Amino acid sequence: MSDFSGMEDLLQDFLQEAGDLLSDVDNKLVDLEKSPDDRRLLNDIFRGFHTIKGGAGFLNATELVTLCHLTENLFDQLRNAEMHLTPELMDTIMAATQGVRNMFGELAQAVQPRPAQADVIAALRAVLDGGVKAEPEIPEATVVVESPQPAEPVPVANVGKEPDWQALHGALTGQPVPPQTAAASSSVTKPEAGSAASSVQIAPHFPPEGRRESDKPGAAVSGATSGRRSEEKAVARESTIRVDTARLDQVLNLSGEIGLTKNRLTSLRADILAGRNDSETLHALDQAVSQLDLLVSDLQNSVMKTRMQPIGRLFQKYPRIARDLARQLGKEVELALIGEETEVDKTMIEDLADPLIHLVRNAVDHGVESAEERLASGKPAKSIVRLEARQEGDHIVLIIADDGRGMSPERIRAKAIEKGIIKEEEANTLDDKQSLNLIFLPGFSTMTQASAVSGRGVGMDVVKTNIQKLNGSVEIRSELGKGSVFVISLPLTLAILPVLLVLLGEQPFALPLSMVREILPIEKEKMQEVGGKETLVVRGEILPVVALSRLLGWPQLQTPEYGVLMQTSERSFILSVDSFAGRDDAVIKSLDDFRPRGVAGVTTLSNGQIVLILDMKELLNDLNAQIELGSGARPAKSLELSI
Repeated sequence: MSDFSGMEDLLQDFLQEAGDLLSDVDNKLVDLEKSPDDRRLLNDIFRGFHTIKGGAGFLNATELVTLCHLTENLFDQLRNAEMHLTPELMDTIMAATQGVRNMFGELAQAVQPRPAQADVIAALRAVLDGGVKAEPEIPEATVVVESPQPAEPVPVANVGKEPDWQALHGALTGQPVPPQTAAASSSVTKPEAGSAASSVQIAPHFPPEGRRESDKPGAAVSGATSGRRSEEKAVARESTIRVDTARLDQVLNLSGEIGLTKNRLTSLRADILAGRNDSETLHALDQAVSQLDLLVSDLQNSVMKTRMQPIGRLFQKYPRIARDLARQLGKEVELALIGEETEVDKTMIEDLADPLIHLVRNAVDHGVESAEERLASGKPAKSIVRLEARQEGDHIVLIIADDGRGMSPERIRAKAIEKGIIKEEEANTLDDKQSLNLIFLPGFSTMTQASAVSGRGVGMDVVKTNIQKLNGSVEIRSELGKGSVFVISLPLTLAILPVLLVLLGEQPFALPLSMVREILPIEKEKMQEVGGKETLVVRGEILPVVALSRLLGWPQLQTPEYGVLMQTSERSFILSVDSFAGRDDAVIKSLDDFRPRGVAGVTTLSNGQIVLILDMKELLNDLNAQIELGSGARPAKSLELSI
């Protein structure tokens, strides 16, 4: 049974608000480490912990209240100059914020959080005990409950006796308390005055509704119920989105305009059915249809904007990650965030979390040198890692750049051969850019021994896989001694995809327009065979020709007349088709229950015909063993480097 029966909405609101607040606190802590005497930062962080503590008090999350209260007291002394920030003290504070985040995870499972780690609590108490000001005790006659809004102290009747917990709970939540809860609350004893608990406990611990006395805080519910509940909570959190009310107002206004236009069309339809076919009526009909087309397009764009979220909400977790890892490795690193206001599709933000974590960690661990190495090579001791987002046309570009040691294509090729990922003859055919792409292969790592941070060859593979799912691409640029840059290009949204409609016989298929470079006529006399494969020379570049019918496993009933020059990452080829049906902006409908290989989704044309949207990367991967792509004689396996 949930520890928060009847308080589920309050719990979810708290987790949403407090999670954002804690992420903001994390970023301010990173800034505070650079400016330890900044009173504005100290006050902001103090208020952050104070607000989280207040919300936790409403939920009776006593352990969370305790941890936040200790940390709040520490910052109270810092902002009053009663102690000074040191690197060791910052480590203790960071451990406390991580403890708060862990408790949020337990609250998300609808169970009361367990106590923070004993060493974290002990470290906080030790720091506070060494401070100048002692923590005042709360008078017995008053129970103080912190909340996000100012709350008046709640007087407790019968001073010196057990408080009426049932009345207090009803006053706070507005809900009646079951009899068993009231009975259980009567067994709670208060700590003695002057004890350690009394100096920390700022809100009374009365058991939540439906809680058994035998239950332990944070204990997991056994059986399938717990897993199912966690799953439902996760789904609920992922399906929510924050939308600016101005955008919703725009959607509402457009809906009203469409309603008026619909009424106009209904009136014109009645006139036409009554026999009025004069030029004035037809002109009015044409105007109404044109207006409806414009309004529907505007409504579609407005609805899409409601899915867009600032990527800064994702970026804000990375300064803390970079700071902790750099300190662990003994390096000096600053993460610079640029373009936090850039908006990205909500579903895309969730899928970008893992790739960006791996790339940031990779930059700090592999890319950045130690302070001694940097000084010896004439660089500043502190390295700057840049995480940038910007919109370019209908694409979002993410850049993760460092000013570190850079990557050596020769070393990467040698390591790939050593690990048996590619053969030596294959490595000799790769240029520098293709060699850099080897780091995306599963199992590849330049580390000689796996550590707690890296070395198992899975991080960059995760980057490749997740970006592929988003129909994106990754480009690597690196220069020895100057650093590396990872450029991720993503579609603006996953809901609408510009496509090129091609035909095999009479059957249309949709190709992602982002992969199409140009359309060419296929003249048989210009076709050449290279290594038994059909090729065409386009502006001096020898490109293989792959029939769409072959990719789909269909019989080729006629000689293809046209070719689509397509590019996936560093690979270019010509896809031969029978004809074209034009360009369209496809509204993607996913196939969740049944998705054939090579099909990204479906869309519906204006005539009602259903068209398959092809996943070209998956189709090409299926033919790795039979075809070769790219310039020159490339081994088939090298296709796996495409993103």
